[in-house]
Amino acid sequence: MRAYLDYNSTVPLRSEAKHSMIEAMNVVGNPSSVHLEGRAAKNLIENARVKIAEAIGADGADIIFTSGATESAALALAGRNIMCSRVEHDAVSSWCSAKLSTDRFGMVDIDKPEHSALQVANSETGIIQKPVRGIWLSDMTQAFGKVPLAFNWHDCDCAMISAHKIGGPKGIGALISKRGTDLAALIKGGGQEMGRRSGTENVLGIVGFGAAAEAAQKDLVNGEWEKILEFRMILENMIEEFSDVPILVGKDSKRLPNTTCLITPGWKGETQVMQMDLDGFAVSAGSACSSGKVKPSYVLKELGFSEYEASCALRISLGLETTKDEVLRFVETWIKKFKYNLKRKNNI
Repeated sequence: MRAYLDYNSTVPLRSEAKHSMIEAMNVVGNPSSVHLEGRAAKNLIENARVKIAEAIGADGADIIFTSGATESAALALAGRNIMCSRVEHDAVSSWCSAKLSTDRFGMVDIDKPEHSALQVANSETGIIQKPVRGIWLSDMTQAFGKVPLAFNWHDCDCAMISAHKIGGPKGIGALISKRGTDLAALIKGGGQEMGRRSGTENVLGIVGFGAAAEAAQKDLVNGEWEKILEFRMILENMIEEFSDVPILVGKDSKRLPNTTCLITPGWKGETQVMQMDLDGFAVSAGSACSSGKVKPSYVLKELGFSEYEASCALRISLGLETTKDEVLRFVETWIKKFKYNLKRKNNI
């Protein structure tokens, strides 16, 4: 039986999102049309916009629907002189000047918040940043739905989120911005999304996003992630008790409740991923956007790990559907593979 332990990459579609999207398929109108059918489609979009705003604490802010967090970052950063650190996601760092320093605990040093971009939590290590008010762009993609979070708490100008990280459909996200923030449209045309993102809206995706955001907030309030934190601690404690070889990245830092990043010198991360996959476990060697690349994680290198150490990293990210049995089976299998690879290495 397979166990999916790669929730930071993408979360399985929530039943709430799936059902809401199926119902929305019966609405045939174009949201920009003024007739009854068009108004019905537009109403679905606006209801979802309200749900997302409530879930992420963005009352009084603009929710601009995009194709995902990557497009949201581009909308917020294109044409601006913004700084970031090297632990930011490529979607952000590709637009920024990576001048901000990061300490060994993963904390980014910021002296000009209004000219900086800062993630709330890192997708590879799970490390959560200390709050910095007044940031231009806050990447809330991984933190949204996992930890208490509100756009209005951060007093940032913009924030980016993505539906598939909370159990919504893939290919839909949003940029949240303070009302009145000056943003130049990258996609021009019909003037949808307040003139900031033209093109006929992805009604089904938006509806699923809204339903997922509402459900994710309920789970968070109900303490569902506390159980996941317990499972993560079981996983990490068992591995640490077995061997002192693996390095637990961010052990002394505040992290997301579901994320474990292990560096096992001598055992390449990509090899671990393939071996665990063959035994029925879906894990990754880092960010889903970079794990298919051969180069070691730039995030881990920024934290002070060598290129060799960074190449031996494995990320396990749990989700609300993860069971204790899956965690125990994973650790048991990982230990067996560790012993096998250690024996094979010593025999060479």
